[in-house]
Amino acid sequence: MAAMTKGKESRQEEAQEQDPIAREIMAWTFLSLPQISALSEQNIEGVQKKLEEFLNFRHIKTSLKEAVLLDYYVSGFWWAKEMDFTHLQLSGFMAILNFLLENLSTKHITLEDNIKELGRAMAGIGESHSEKSGGLDFFSVDQAKAIISYLKISLFQHYKLYEYLFHKPREELVIGDEQNVVELVKPMDTLFPAPLEEGISYDMYSSFIALPPESEVETEEMNQECHPEGLQPETESLEIDPMTGFTIEDVKSVLGQVTTEIIGSLQTEINEKLQMQEEAYTVRIDKLKNT
Repeated sequence: MAAMTKGKESRQEEAQEQDPIAREIMAWTFLSLPQISALSEQNIEGVQKKLEEFLNFRHIKTSLKEAVLLDYYVSGFWWAKEMDFTHLQLSGFMAILNFLLENLSTKHITLEDNIKELGRAMAGIGESHSEKSGGLDFFSVDQAKAIISYLKISLFQHYKLYEYLFHKPREELVIGDEQNVVELVKPMDTLFPAPLEEGISYDMYSSFIALPPESEVETEEMNQECHPEGLQPETESLEIDPMTGFTIEDVKSVLGQVTTEIIGSLQTEINEKLQMQEEAYTVRIDKLKNT
């Protein structure tokens, strides 16, 4: 019995030396047996949390890639658990899931080539003396068929979507309303803080605190130079009300005089024009009589 076991192990080692795919599957264990044991004791929510920890996924809520990968592994593990796989079989199945996904993400393998890689990895299942064993002979033929059926409706059916996830750049979407505030150095000519910092209205700030623009300051200085103290500019004299010191009666009397003068001059002009027209008509009538 011991000799048969040693012979089987030696044949498996020789097959693994001949097949690089088998060496890759057996050399790299995706999840260790203690991790598989810890996952088997959890419900679906616990499996998700444990896999987040084991796979070091820190941005599930903001990273689409991490969320998709977590769903891929959680769904696969839960399916295998419901199939009553042993811990060794669970570890092997999770290694298969990771192996196929690594082919897609890092090696850019097409769907057809990835299916061939899966066939090579699962070669020898159900055969007692297989020279091309992929190291997964702890699965039965029925379990292998179930695994292929599951991969067909999970990874292979959505292969284009996984390719897009790994190889197509995506735009970053705004997922929050946080704004980055950049503080600027205040100019040297501002002696007082902004109105919002003081908690006062802008009118009060602009009227009594804010400095006027440089152009206005220069204009005021020029006006002071042109108009020395004691001499008031003409603009101030124009601002005096011309009706100051007059009563309503004074205004009425002035308006009456102006109106009488205007009407009198117009009446005289009209009378002169009528007299000139009368003389012209008289001359014409006399000419008609003489003819």
